[in-house]
Amino acid sequence: MPLDNTRRLLAAGIATVALFTAACGSDDPAAGGDAASGTAADAPQAIVSLSPTTTEMLYAIGAGDQVIAVDDQSDYPADVPVTELSGYTPNVEAVLGYEPDLVVATADTADLVAGLEQAGVETLILPAAENLDDTYTQLEQLGVATGHVADAAGLVAQMRTEIDEILAGLPARETPLRYYHELDNTFYSVTDDTYIGEIYSMLGLTSIATGGNGYPQLSAEYILEQDPDVIFLADGQCCGVTPETVAERAGWNELTAVRDGHVYVLDEDIASRWGPRVVDLVREVARVVGGIPAAQPTS
Repeated sequence: MPLDNTRRLLAAGIATVALFTAACGSDDPAAGGDAASGTAADAPQAIVSLSPTTTEMLYAIGAGDQVIAVDDQSDYPADVPVTELSGYTPNVEAVLGYEPDLVVATADTADLVAGLEQAGVETLILPAAENLDDTYTQLEQLGVATGHVADAAGLVAQMRTEIDEILAGLPARETPLRYYHELDNTFYSVTDDTYIGEIYSMLGLTSIATGGNGYPQLSAEYILEQDPDVIFLADGQCCGVTPETVAERAGWNELTAVRDGHVYVLDEDIASRWGPRVVDLVREVARVVGGIPAAQPTS
C-alpha cells in the first residue's frame, strides 16, 4: 500500500470496525481472568501490537515491558521492538511465532481474531477513534487488559486536565478561523466531522472542506476560492511539503494563510494517530491559533 494511502487510512479510520474482544475462545471481554479485571496477577506478559497507535497507548499506560513485538509501522516511543509484522495484512502464523498471550490491533483483518482464537491467544481490537472520548475509553480498556487500570486512569485524567487548561488559555473569537488541513500533496483534507476535525473545532477552527465524506479530495481551485485563514500541512515528512513549496503553487501566494504567514507543518504521525500524544497536537494547534489576531469588528 503506498505511503499516502497508508496515512489516509490512519487519518480517516477507514478500518473502523466494531470493538471485538476474543478472550481465550470467548466473546465475553471479561473472560481473561485477573488480566481482564485489571489486576497485575496473570496479566499478559507477551503482548504483540499491530498498530502504531496501540503501541503508543501500551507504553503510555506502563505496559511497555510486556510488549514483545510491534508492527513495522510502529515508531514511537524510541526503541520499541519493531518487527516485519504487518498491521494492514496480518499473518496469523507470523504473529504466533512470537508466542504472544495478547494481540492488540485496530481491525479484524484477514481473519486475525479467528486465527488467534483457534490458537488460544486473546485479541483486543481497538478501532480508529471517532473522538477524544473514544481515545480515553481505549486507554482504559487497555489498562484493564494489561493489568494497568490505575496507570490508565491516571493518564486519562492527566490528558483531560491538560486539554482543559489549553482550551481555557485560548483567546475568545466571534468568528472561527477557517482552515485547510492537507493530508497529502493531492489535496486530500478533513471536514469538521472527523477525529482531528473535532479537535480543530474545540480550538475555534472550522474546515473549508464540507460534505458527507469526512476525508474529501479537494481541488486547488476550490482551496483558492475558499481562501483559508490558516493551513496545516500533515504531509511534510512524506511528501516534502513546506510553507515555501505551498507558496510556490500557482496562485497560492495570494491566499490569506500564505500571505500572512499562517502555514504550519504538523508532525504527521501525531496528527494521524489517536493515542496519548493527541495532547501534543492540541497544544501545537492552540499555539498557532493563539498567535493569529482576532478580526477587528468593522464600524
